Amino acid sequence: MNDANLLRGPIHDVHVELGANFAPFGGWEMPVSYAGTVAEHTAVRTTVGVFDVSHLGKATVSGPGAAEFVNSALTNDLRRIRPGKAQYTLCCTPEGGVIDDLIAYYVTDDEIFLVPNAANTAAVVAALRAAAPEGITITDEHRGHAVFAVQGPASASVLTALGLPAEMEYMAYADAEWDGRPVRVCRTGYTGEHGYELLPRWDDAEPLFRELVRQVRAAGGEPAGLGARDTLRTEMGYPLHGHELALDISPVQARAGWAVGWKKPEFWGKAALEQEKSTGPSRILLGLKALDRGVLRQGQSVLRGDEVIGETTSGTFSPSLKIGIALALLDTAAALEPGDQVEVDVRGRRLKVEVVRPPFVTPHTS
Repeated sequence: MNDANLLRGPIHDVHVELGANFAPFGGWEMPVSYAGTVAEHTAVRTTVGVFDVSHLGKATVSGPGAAEFVNSALTNDLRRIRPGKAQYTLCCTPEGGVIDDLIAYYVTDDEIFLVPNAANTAAVVAALRAAAPEGITITDEHRGHAVFAVQGPASASVLTALGLPAEMEYMAYADAEWDGRPVRVCRTGYTGEHGYELLPRWDDAEPLFRELVRQVRAAGGEPAGLGARDTLRTEMGYPLHGHELALDISPVQARAGWAVGWKKPEFWGKAALEQEKSTGPSRILLGLKALDRGVLRQGQSVLRGDEVIGETTSGTFSPSLKIGIALALLDTAAALEPGDQVEVDVRGRRLKVEVVRPPFVTPHTS
């Protein structure tokens, strides 16, 4: 897709005003940074940042028994939560590959609101529609809502300054109003910090975002872009679809089995995933921490001696640790343990790394 065909969110012009640099992501033109990725990353870890992630998909599953239907399709067990709570879950193929990872908002027994990744929204909606029984409707609302993520230690104070609810459990949400406009507020995020995701209507997005930026800056924070979002989630070991999860990377391999309701009677991919869990996966996701200077990136070979034992799925410079870090799918036959040392082929140069279990930094989500 060339730049002329890239989609834009509801507040693109505001990002231009803020001096954003842009890049394509998931078919959308996204702000990568404003003040610089390291400064924005540091703001989220120490004070607060606000991200526009309106490119994320949105879909509603409605009708009698909607929650029961979604629970029979997606991996996690909706019976673990209740109305007013949200849940991380996965949409899998019969073979156990991951079509997408997403957040499910439990509205009522007859309404589930889904937030999939931008590039996979159509595939998730199509899969649900193909399986939906009579009376269940799946509505693609991709441009029905914006999504703003307010993340960092001062995030609660920012929401309070806007008169929005901030005191809630992790993964709980509340339907509120700001300036007479509806906005859904959820205690979640993708950074490992205390944070919230706000979902206003698409056409109401601009005034809310401007006020968020004003309050974030008053608290000593910054608007943040895709660059900081990636360094923050990589430090936490959070997966990104197309990297740590994919049609050929199962939840078992990605250590996302915690998001699978193994005791449920059914979900897409159940038999394949149970078999893989029983026999053990051929590869497993681990972290790598650079011991030498060098840049770790996706798609680099991991070696022990002359043997290739895996490949990096994501890699970046960690602004918190001031070293290179990576996530990698490594052969289980290599029997690697945290503390072991291997090497990564960085453009023909071998870079020494230490095997670790993510996260690389301490989470502060609660």
